[in-house]
Amino acid sequence: MIQMYPLALPGTLVDHRRIDLAVLYSKGWGVHAYDVVGAPNGEVYALYGVYRHTYGVTDDEQDPGQANFGYRIITRYAPDGEVMASAVFRSDGAGEPSAVVDGGDMSLCVLPDGVLAISARPDNTTLVAPDLSRVLAAYDSKDRRPFGEFAPGDAFATSIGVTPSGRLLCTVAEYGVWRYGNLLTNIVGVADGPLTTTSKPAIEAIASLDPQPAHHSEVDSRAHAVHQGAPIGLANRPRPALTELVAGEDHLSNWDRSRLGRPVPLADDLFAVPMYARTFRGGSRGQPFVFALVNDQGEMTGRLHGLHEWRDSPFTGFCFNLAADPHRGHAYHLNRYGLYAWNRAGVLRAKLDTEDKAFKPLAHFALGACTPDGDLLLIHTKQHLILRVPAPEDLTGLAAAVEEALRAYTRRRTALKKQWTPVNWHWTQTSVPLHRL
Repeated sequence: MIQMYPLALPGTLVDHRRIDLAVLYSKGWGVHAYDVVGAPNGEVYALYGVYRHTYGVTDDEQDPGQANFGYRIITRYAPDGEVMASAVFRSDGAGEPSAVVDGGDMSLCVLPDGVLAISARPDNTTLVAPDLSRVLAAYDSKDRRPFGEFAPGDAFATSIGVTPSGRLLCTVAEYGVWRYGNLLTNIVGVADGPLTTTSKPAIEAIASLDPQPAHHSEVDSRAHAVHQGAPIGLANRPRPALTELVAGEDHLSNWDRSRLGRPVPLADDLFAVPMYARTFRGGSRGQPFVFALVNDQGEMTGRLHGLHEWRDSPFTGFCFNLAADPHRGHAYHLNRYGLYAWNRAGVLRAKLDTEDKAFKPLAHFALGACTPDGDLLLIHTKQHLILRVPAPEDLTGLAAAVEEALRAYTRRRTALKKQWTPVNWHWTQTSVPLHRL
């Protein structure tokens, strides 16, 4: 069923911070979506943020209507699109401590037992009750800081995905990737045990990006992430690395300073792993990228084929997300140039070009995820709405399904505007429970 979900700001937060929803983002504030995920019971969770960083305002500003701030919001939606609850936590740590461990590249996952996991780089994972009422547990890696003494924490994963049988597809950060003095995502691994409030499973590493992160010492080992029976770290990680494999295929491509995206499961034992070359300030369109197919034995069995480095470049707008429906074996990618869909073998089965009038609106959406029943969740980046697109069993019907969903989006957006009366596409709500985490 086609559904729409507004990324609503809590009215109490808007009032407390005196946020002028009509002001342009160029004035130093904004709303940004991070991730969206579907639960097996049909519910949907969205993670997004609101911030204000105004030039000239100092850190000691006390007036809540003037002070800079950063909040992250999680909202829970019923299968019919109704907002059920929201939770808010500070993302800048300024005077309002949170039980959620913050970090970069924050993402969501609904674990097999229904618990919501919030993960962030480097390897910080927070478990939250399904109703968003409280934090159940937190795994904090205690990020290593340059020139400071490092005390290892209790890390888990930078991102988590769930396979059909409940295996956890994870990424893990390492220090010194491409000689940077911080922790960047470098390892793909699989965990076969449950992640609970009292225990975490071992992550078996199956692939790496940088084969030799710099300046490792014993303190940089990840005891819960293992390869060949020993903790990841020092010289122990899967080899050859993904960058070594793709460099062997294309000797002209330079994979130094490349980045590892969030992998998605195509089956219990097959994963699509996005990786992309370094970005440049002056523009990166045409830089190489690979959506690698990797099995649970660490073998790169192929890739998602059919994309041109220039004409289909994800570097325009930095659209690097993949989504997957492992039950049907479908993988999806959306960027400024189109929506692409592959089968489990990596064969491109559908391309909906944004130059086509019917699919031009897709250029304003970002790819979120696939729900457990295979529906696509797309996020409108300017109107702050999630569109749920029922995906067909056969990818030959994808074009018709997306075209119908885009037509429905226009009609339902008008109805939502009458119901919610947003200001500059900013939605506010005050009638549902708001929890502080």
